[in-house]
Amino acid sequence: MSPTATGPHVDETGARVVGEIGLLEYEDCQVSAIHGLRDIFRVASEYAVESADPPSVIRVSTWTVTAAEEGPVMVCSSDTHPDLEHRLSHVIIPPSLIVPELMTSVSELTDWLAGLRSGGTTLCAVCAGVFVLAETHLLDSRDATTHWAFAEELARRYPKIRVDASRMVIDDLDIVTAAGILAWVDLGLTLVDRLLGPSVMVHTARFVLADPPRRRQSLYQEFTPRLQHGDADIRQVQAQLHARLDEPHPVERLARTVAMHPRTFQRRFKEATGLTATEYIQAARIAKARESLELTNEPVARISRGVGYLDVSNFRRLFQRATGVTPSEYRNRFGIASRSSPAG
Repeated sequence: MSPTATGPHVDETGARVVGEIGLLEYEDCQVSAIHGLRDIFRVASEYAVESADPPSVIRVSTWTVTAAEEGPVMVCSSDTHPDLEHRLSHVIIPPSLIVPELMTSVSELTDWLAGLRSGGTTLCAVCAGVFVLAETHLLDSRDATTHWAFAEELARRYPKIRVDASRMVIDDLDIVTAAGILAWVDLGLTLVDRLLGPSVMVHTARFVLADPPRRRQSLYQEFTPRLQHGDADIRQVQAQLHARLDEPHPVERLARTVAMHPRTFQRRFKEATGLTATEYIQAARIAKARESLELTNEPVARISRGVGYLDVSNFRRLFQRATGVTPSEYRNRFGIASRSSPAG
């Protein structure tokens, strides 16, 4: 079964269901992470019902591999909205309580995740759960994080993944990885921000006594690409773009990858994503640059090159147009140094 998302439901109370987050329960996973994530999304939803306009909730379901006559199948074992058709917008793979070397691969689980991703579901993995996601090869040519103790093994086993264990959360918009065994808190709050907005996220963080995962999401509009639009060819191009933002992407070349005339490609891309290919690439690059400015001390020129802008002055101009501040001003507000500075 590969349920995917197509649009918001409305539950029996009239609240808008802004997304369904599936929590994956697999052998030897950290069950406390599943319970904790349920609590985070419940707190957020209860607040959003009272404060959001229109009232909004996050649907949460739990999925597990179960034996059946025809072989192992994926089954929903719990659901906050059991009367509604499943439309999984996100799936979270929690940490494992055993080391990656002892984790077993389950082909049915791998196939299920790959099928969901092809339908536009955002896949998220925490700590050693990243190894479950890596089995799908959807992390190939991507940045990904995991627990620092497992980073070397992840890079050895999956050499096509760009492993960066210095970062707590790597949000590539359509695929999200989180590092430590308790990083599911950061991931949960990140998804609350994405689905219910920054004010709900901040309220939820305060309620559970956790720091907000990334300050920029509370002040600047987040770029959240449309992935559940039903156009498999365009989704293929989107995945290619997110994996290789540092490379040039002429429209003609993108069109060739899916065997389309450039004009047809542009039309379908705009219909599916709401943006032209050029606008989409720029928005994705700026989002990636914001993350680097927040979480690293890399020079602006290197960040510019890393997201595909060889002309640093052009990058600065585009960044200021998108955010209202220069890259340096952005880093001063939201970067590592600003977080470690004592309050005045």
